[in-house]
Amino acid sequence: MNNTWKIYMLTLISFLVGTSQFVISGILDEIATSVGVSLSAAGRQAGAMSNVSLGFSASLVFGVPIGRVVAAVYDWKVIFWGIGLFTLIGIFAVAKVIPSTKGEASVPLGKQLALLKTPKIATALGVTFFVFVGYSVVNTYITPFLTSVMSLSGGVVSVILFVLGIASLIGSKLGGFLADRNGTARTLVISMFVQALSLALLSIAPGPNFVGIPLLILWTIAAWTFGPTQNFNLLSLAPEAPGIMLSINSTFVQLGFAVGAGIGGVTVGRSSILSICWIGAVAVAAAVVVASVSCGLTRTLSKRAATE
Repeated sequence: MNNTWKIYMLTLISFLVGTSQFVISGILDEIATSVGVSLSAAGRQAGAMSNVSLGFSASLVFGVPIGRVVAAVYDWKVIFWGIGLFTLIGIFAVAKVIPSTKGEASVPLGKQLALLKTPKIATALGVTFFVFVGYSVVNTYITPFLTSVMSLSGGVVSVILFVLGIASLIGSKLGGFLADRNGTARTLVISMFVQALSLALLSIAPGPNFVGIPLLILWTIAAWTFGPTQNFNLLSLAPEAPGIMLSINSTFVQLGFAVGAGIGGVTVGRSSILSICWIGAVAVAAAVVVASVSCGLTRTLSKRAATE
């Protein structure tokens, strides 16, 4: 087999591994969140969801640098052996630690899509979409932003990205804590307000770095606070179909990522990379508007139900 065919085979293998990883991680995220909620005590569900999110965040923060070190010291094939080993350990841990739970009854596709016709659910999913558009616009191009706007070198950029990863861990845990303590709606509003304000300030004054970097850290914490809190919010809107709601929300998250990355690419190509900050701020501000509409609909429907 010549080198050309080896490259084609490696491309195909990378595609298959990446696709399977995306599908499996999405399913695993939804199942882990559902099981975490079902096993948690009343009033602690949001905290349980944040713990699940914390685990996924930690895997991203520590997995990438560990993989780079292993590939540099040993061989890239060792990484795949390591992934297989940790997967087996995970299977064994789930079998021994997680108790058996009764699965949800299957729901026809028509009834699943009917959930989107519910105004309060549709608007809540709109909030998810706009927040992750704003996150994706900035996060996708965070490295060129650090190098060109803040004039940071490659080594410093790696350190900043690691610090932002730690900030995501803090945000994941903080979201559940605040939701259990102060309520879901208030936590979501605070998260979106901090995101929009941080990005707006970055677009106006990205430097000096002792101002810009703390703003990025604050934005990251607020963004990762949103995720588990919004998951819990959606479950409270449709408690009879938790798995379906998490699945639909995950779809809107990925859609937001795709749209945000596309908008960011067009913006960076036609304008200054600094524009990603104000575009992200506008997207999150749009989410705040949609959230206000969602809260209004929820209150109206609650009043109608009370009067009836």
